[in-house]
Amino acid sequence: MDFEKLTGLGIGTWGLDENHKKKKDEIAAIRYGLDHGLNIIDTAEMYGDGKSEKLIGEAIKGYDRNKLFLISKFYPYHATPELERQSLAASLKRMDTDYLDLYLLHWRGSHRLSDTIRGLEALQKEGLIRHWGVSNFDTSDMKELFTVPGGKECFANEDLYNIKERGTEFNLQDWQEKHGVSFIGYSPFNSGKGDTIRITQNLKIVARDHHVTPHQIMLAWTMRNGNVLTIPKSSSIKHMKENIAAQDIKLTDDELRLINSDFPIPTEKTPLAVI
Repeated sequence: MDFEKLTGLGIGTWGLDENHKKKKDEIAAIRYGLDHGLNIIDTAEMYGDGKSEKLIGEAIKGYDRNKLFLISKFYPYHATPELERQSLAASLKRMDTDYLDLYLLHWRGSHRLSDTIRGLEALQKEGLIRHWGVSNFDTSDMKELFTVPGGKECFANEDLYNIKERGTEFNLQDWQEKHGVSFIGYSPFNSGKGDTIRITQNLKIVARDHHVTPHQIMLAWTMRNGNVLTIPKSSSIKHMKENIAAQDIKLTDDELRLINSDFPIPTEKTPLAVI
């Protein structure tokens, strides 16, 4: 499957398999998503020290690998050609797959970007990864990346993005759109259990008018422009169903104005928000 650009709804896995008692439900939720049109799964070697990747490996058994788009990330202190190769080998083994569709530098570290890219290009040439990218990069980081040999081949950048954390709208998302770099927004419900974003009266009004929950409105909001891949975590089939249903919510201009009144559009550059 060849994705020219990542958009829409994916499956996030940060925090999955931290409670072994929930493992069956989490696998069932992932499979429900795959059975109902979702095909992008995002993880990282950091998530549960590899437990998330192992969970995904179990969840995708029996599915056509060619129809899945698997994303994982490596630590910045593994961002040298040799260590990237070792991290990737471990991730592939945990997920029981021969390749990743997208491999991301989780955040910037002390290693030179030129070395990081050189290692990723070698892995790509060998067919072990189809694309490479970065995560938690701001506009200045992306501009610097594009000055490094091979940097313009960056496929995606993954940053925190939700109605509360909109800083990437100021110039980063437009820059990536202009330069053909997909934008992946993580934590559409912010941190914790999705209760760190204030449920305002306006959110309740918009949700009531669509006969959905405020969290479904939050999720639909991230997909409103068709230029973001949002990756909410789902630990149950119930939540996965709600996430999938959010794809059909079309917010009107008036509804977006209501949301903007509570969660304003950024008017100046702010430090990149991360979790």
